[in-house]
Amino acid sequence: MSPARLPVLAGLRLALTTLTVLPLRAGRVDRASAAAAMAWAPAVGLALGAVLAAAGRGLTVAGLDPLPCAAVLVVLLALLTRGLHLDGLADTFDALGSYTAPERALAIMKSPEAGPLGVSVIAGVLLADAAALSVLLARQDWLLVAAAVGVGRFAIVLCCARPLPPARPDGLGALVAGTVPVAACVAWGLALVAIGATAGPDRWPADWARSAVAVLLAAALVGLLARQCVRRFGGITGDVLGAACELATAVALLVLSTA
Repeated sequence: MSPARLPVLAGLRLALTTLTVLPLRAGRVDRASAAAAMAWAPAVGLALGAVLAAAGRGLTVAGLDPLPCAAVLVVLLALLTRGLHLDGLADTFDALGSYTAPERALAIMKSPEAGPLGVSVIAGVLLADAAALSVLLARQDWLLVAAAVGVGRFAIVLCCARPLPPARPDGLGALVAGTVPVAACVAWGLALVAIGATAGPDRWPADWARSAVAVLLAAALVGLLARQCVRRFGGITGDVLGAACELATAVALLVLSTA
Protein backbone atom coordinates (compact mmCIF):
# COMPACT_ATOMS: atom_id res chain seq x y z
CA MET A 1 0.00 0.00 0.00
CA SER A 2 1.37 3.40 -0.93
CA PRO A 3 2.19 5.96 1.80
CA ALA A 4 -0.26 8.41 0.19
CA ARG A 5 -3.18 6.07 0.73
CA LEU A 6 -2.27 5.07 4.28
CA PRO A 7 -3.43 8.28 6.05
CA VAL A 8 -6.73 8.19 4.14
CA LEU A 9 -7.54 4.61 5.12
CA ALA A 10 -6.21 5.11 8.63
CA GLY A 11 -8.31 8.27 8.85
CA LEU A 12 -11.47 6.45 7.82
CA ARG A 13 -10.83 3.79 10.42
CA LEU A 14 -10.16 6.43 13.05
CA ALA A 15 -13.30 8.36 12.04
CA LEU A 16 -15.47 5.27 12.43
CA THR A 17 -13.82 4.46 15.76
CA THR A 18 -14.25 8.00 17.10
CA LEU A 19 -17.65 8.96 15.70
CA THR A 20 -19.57 5.69 15.93
CA VAL A 21 -20.07 2.74 18.25
CA LEU A 22 -18.40 0.32 15.83
CA PRO A 23 -15.87 -1.82 17.75
CA LEU A 24 -12.89 -1.06 15.53
CA ARG A 25 -9.30 -0.67 16.68
CA ALA A 26 -8.08 2.86 16.15
CA GLY A 27 -4.92 1.78 14.36
CA ARG A 28 -2.62 4.60 13.36
CA VAL A 29 -3.24 7.79 15.39
CA ASP A 30 -1.23 10.87 14.48
CA ARG A 31 -1.85 14.31 12.99
CA ALA A 32 -2.04 12.95 9.44
CA SER A 33 -4.58 10.23 10.26
CA ALA A 34 -6.51 12.61 12.52
CA ALA A 35 -6.77 15.15 9.69
CA ALA A 36 -8.10 12.45 7.37
CA ALA A 37 -10.52 11.27 10.08
CA MET A 38 -12.00 14.71 10.54
CA ALA A 39 -12.31 15.13 6.77
CA TRP A 40 -14.26 11.84 6.69
CA ALA A 41 -16.70 13.03 9.40
CA PRO A 42 -19.54 14.17 7.08
CA ALA A 43 -19.39 10.87 5.19
CA VAL A 44 -19.70 9.00 8.49
CA GLY A 45 -22.62 11.29 9.33
CA LEU A 46 -24.35 10.47 6.06
CA ALA A 47 -23.92 6.76 6.82
CA LEU A 48 -25.38 7.20 10.31
CA GLY A 49 -28.23 9.20 8.82
CA ALA A 50 -28.90 6.44 6.30
CA VAL A 51 -29.24 3.97 9.17
CA LEU A 52 -31.72 6.31 10.87
CA ALA A 53 -33.67 6.78 7.65
CA ALA A 54 -33.90 3.03 7.11
CA ALA A 55 -35.00 2.48 10.69
CA GLY A 56 -37.55 5.28 10.44
CA ARG A 57 -39.01 3.87 7.27
CA GLY A 58 -39.25 0.41 8.78
CA LEU A 59 -40.94 1.68 11.93
CA THR A 60 -43.47 3.77 10.05
CA VAL A 61 -44.29 0.87 7.72
CA ALA A 62 -44.81 -1.23 10.85
CA GLY A 63 -47.44 1.30 11.96
CA LEU A 64 -45.59 3.49 14.45
CA ASP A 65 -46.73 7.12 14.39
CA PRO A 66 -44.15 9.77 13.35
CA LEU A 67 -43.61 11.36 16.78
CA PRO A 68 -42.84 8.17 18.77
CA CYS A 69 -40.83 6.98 15.77
CA ALA A 70 -38.80 10.20 15.90
CA ALA A 71 -38.17 9.65 19.61
CA VAL A 72 -36.84 6.17 18.85
CA LEU A 73 -34.52 7.59 16.18
CA VAL A 74 -33.15 10.19 18.59
CA VAL A 75 -32.28 7.44 21.04
CA LEU A 76 -30.87 5.28 18.26
CA LEU A 77 -28.53 8.05 17.10
CA ALA A 78 -27.30 8.51 20.66
CA LEU A 79 -26.61 4.76 20.88
CA LEU A 80 -24.84 4.69 17.52
CA THR A 81 -22.50 7.47 18.69
CA ARG A 82 -22.17 6.30 22.32
CA GLY A 83 -23.66 9.61 23.40
CA LEU A 84 -20.23 11.24 23.10
CA HIS A 85 -21.48 14.29 21.21
CA LEU A 86 -24.27 14.85 23.75
CA ASP A 87 -21.70 14.62 26.53
CA GLY A 88 -19.59 17.22 24.73
CA LEU A 89 -22.64 19.45 24.34
CA ALA A 90 -23.35 19.38 28.07
CA ASP A 91 -19.71 19.86 29.08
CA THR A 92 -19.18 22.76 26.67
CA PHE A 93 -22.22 24.71 27.83
CA ASP A 94 -21.49 24.02 31.49
CA ALA A 95 -18.02 25.49 30.93
CA LEU A 96 -19.29 28.44 28.89
CA GLY A 97 -21.88 29.22 31.53
CA SER A 98 -19.45 29.05 34.44
CA TYR A 99 -18.12 32.65 34.02
CA THR A 100 -14.82 31.57 35.59
CA ALA A 101 -11.17 31.79 34.52
CA PRO A 102 -10.23 29.73 31.45
CA GLU A 103 -8.37 27.14 33.53
CA ARG A 104 -11.36 26.60 35.81
CA ALA A 105 -13.76 26.49 32.84
CA LEU A 106 -11.64 23.80 31.18
CA ALA A 107 -11.65 21.84 34.45
CA ILE A 108 -15.46 22.04 34.51
CA MET A 109 -15.54 20.84 30.90
CA LYS A 110 -13.33 17.88 31.78
CA SER A 111 -15.45 16.89 34.80
CA PRO A 112 -17.64 13.79 34.26
CA GLU A 113 -20.56 15.52 35.95
CA ALA A 114 -23.21 17.41 34.00
CA GLY A 115 -24.58 20.65 35.42
CA PRO A 116 -28.10 22.06 35.11
CA LEU A 117 -27.22 24.20 32.09
CA GLY A 118 -25.71 21.31 30.21
CA VAL A 119 -28.67 19.05 30.95
CA SER A 120 -31.10 21.78 29.87
CA VAL A 121 -29.28 22.31 26.56
CA ILE A 122 -29.29 18.56 25.88
CA ALA A 123 -33.02 18.41 26.59
CA GLY A 124 -33.70 21.34 24.27
CA VAL A 125 -31.61 19.92 21.43
CA LEU A 126 -33.18 16.47 21.69
CA LEU A 127 -36.68 17.94 21.73
CA ALA A 128 -35.88 19.97 18.63
CA ASP A 129 -34.44 16.86 16.94
CA ALA A 130 -37.51 14.78 17.74
CA ALA A 131 -39.95 17.47 16.62
CA ALA A 132 -38.16 18.03 13.30
CA LEU A 133 -37.69 14.31 12.68
CA SER A 134 -41.40 13.69 13.22
CA VAL A 135 -42.17 16.17 10.43
CA LEU A 136 -39.68 14.55 8.04
CA LEU A 137 -41.03 11.09 8.84
CA ALA A 138 -44.62 12.22 8.33
CA ARG A 139 -43.61 13.58 4.89
CA GLN A 140 -41.56 10.44 4.20
CA ASP A 141 -38.48 12.54 3.47
CA TRP A 142 -36.14 9.72 4.40
CA LEU A 143 -33.08 11.05 2.61
CA LEU A 144 -33.36 14.45 4.30
CA VAL A 145 -32.83 12.63 7.61
CA ALA A 146 -29.50 11.35 6.31
CA ALA A 147 -28.59 14.78 4.92
CA ALA A 148 -29.24 16.48 8.28
CA VAL A 149 -27.00 14.07 10.17
CA GLY A 150 -24.32 14.63 7.54
CA VAL A 151 -24.58 18.40 8.06
CA GLY A 152 -24.13 17.81 11.79
CA ARG A 153 -20.80 16.09 11.19
CA PHE A 154 -19.83 18.85 8.77
CA ALA A 155 -19.56 20.97 11.92
CA ILE A 156 -16.56 18.88 12.95
CA VAL A 157 -14.81 19.70 9.68
CA LEU A 158 -15.46 23.40 10.25
CA CYS A 159 -14.08 23.30 13.80
CA CYS A 160 -10.91 21.58 12.65
CA ALA A 161 -10.23 24.06 9.87
CA ARG A 162 -7.45 26.59 10.16
CA PRO A 163 -6.78 28.77 12.10
CA LEU A 164 -8.65 27.57 15.24
CA PRO A 165 -6.17 26.67 18.01
CA PRO A 166 -6.55 23.90 20.63
CA ALA A 167 -7.55 24.91 24.15
CA ARG A 168 -5.23 22.32 25.72
CA PRO A 169 -1.79 21.04 24.70
CA ASP A 170 -3.14 17.47 24.72
CA GLY A 171 -6.35 15.61 23.98
CA LEU A 172 -8.45 15.34 20.82
CA GLY A 173 -8.60 19.10 20.29
CA ALA A 174 -4.82 19.37 20.16
CA LEU A 175 -4.61 16.41 17.79
CA VAL A 176 -7.09 17.73 15.22
CA ALA A 177 -7.08 21.53 15.55
CA GLY A 178 -6.03 23.19 12.33
CA THR A 179 -5.68 19.91 10.42
CA VAL A 180 -8.48 20.32 7.85
CA PRO A 181 -7.86 22.72 4.93
CA VAL A 182 -10.47 25.32 4.07
CA ALA A 183 -10.88 23.70 0.65
CA ALA A 184 -12.27 20.58 2.33
CA CYS A 185 -14.82 22.71 4.18
CA VAL A 186 -15.96 24.35 0.95
CA ALA A 187 -16.14 21.02 -0.88
CA TRP A 188 -18.18 19.35 1.84
CA GLY A 189 -20.45 22.37 2.19
CA LEU A 190 -21.29 22.35 -1.52
CA ALA A 191 -21.72 18.58 -1.54
CA LEU A 192 -24.11 18.65 1.42
CA VAL A 193 -26.16 21.45 -0.15
CA ALA A 194 -26.50 19.31 -3.28
CA ILE A 195 -27.38 16.19 -1.30
CA GLY A 196 -30.00 18.02 0.74
CA ALA A 197 -31.50 19.61 -2.36
CA THR A 198 -31.73 16.41 -4.39
CA ALA A 199 -33.11 14.52 -1.37
CA GLY A 200 -36.06 16.90 -1.10
CA PRO A 201 -39.44 16.68 -2.85
CA ASP A 202 -38.06 18.24 -6.07
CA ARG A 203 -39.55 21.70 -5.81
CA TRP A 204 -37.07 23.91 -7.64
CA PRO A 205 -35.71 26.27 -6.40
CA ALA A 206 -37.20 25.75 -2.93
CA ASP A 207 -35.26 22.54 -2.19
CA TRP A 208 -31.92 24.10 -3.13
CA ALA A 209 -32.65 27.26 -1.13
CA ARG A 210 -33.72 25.28 1.95
CA SER A 211 -30.69 23.00 1.75
CA ALA A 212 -28.33 25.97 1.37
CA VAL A 213 -29.94 27.72 4.33
CA ALA A 214 -29.57 24.57 6.46
CA VAL A 215 -25.85 24.30 5.72
CA LEU A 216 -25.17 28.03 6.06
CA LEU A 217 -27.10 28.42 9.32
CA ALA A 218 -25.39 25.37 10.79
CA ALA A 219 -22.01 26.78 9.72
CA ALA A 220 -22.83 30.19 11.18
CA LEU A 221 -23.88 28.69 14.52
CA VAL A 222 -20.74 26.57 14.64
CA GLY A 223 -18.68 29.66 13.86
CA LEU A 224 -20.27 31.56 16.75
CA LEU A 225 -19.71 28.64 19.11
CA ALA A 226 -16.08 28.25 18.05
CA ARG A 227 -15.45 31.98 18.38
CA GLN A 228 -16.90 32.00 21.89
CA CYS A 229 -14.85 28.97 22.88
CA VAL A 230 -11.66 30.57 21.60
CA ARG A 231 -12.47 33.70 23.60
CA ARG A 232 -13.31 31.79 26.78
CA PHE A 233 -10.91 28.84 26.68
CA GLY A 234 -8.31 29.83 24.12
CA GLY A 235 -9.35 27.23 21.56
CA ILE A 236 -11.31 24.09 20.84
CA THR A 237 -11.47 20.70 22.57
CA GLY A 238 -13.03 17.35 21.76
CA ASP A 239 -16.09 18.44 23.75
CA VAL A 240 -16.47 21.51 21.55
CA LEU A 241 -16.48 19.27 18.48
CA GLY A 242 -19.31 17.25 20.02
CA ALA A 243 -21.28 20.36 20.92
CA ALA A 244 -20.88 21.78 17.43
CA CYS A 245 -22.03 18.48 15.93
CA GLU A 246 -25.21 18.33 18.03
CA LEU A 247 -26.13 21.97 17.43
CA ALA A 248 -25.54 21.73 13.69
CA THR A 249 -27.63 18.55 13.48
CA ALA A 250 -30.53 20.23 15.27
CA VAL A 251 -30.35 23.31 13.05
CA ALA A 252 -30.21 21.20 9.89
CA LEU A 253 -33.19 19.09 10.97
CA LEU A 254 -35.26 22.14 11.85
CA VAL A 255 -34.53 23.92 8.56
CA LEU A 256 -34.98 20.83 6.38
CA SER A 257 -38.29 20.05 8.09
CA THR A 258 -39.80 23.38 7.04
CA ALA A 259 -42.40 23.34 4.28
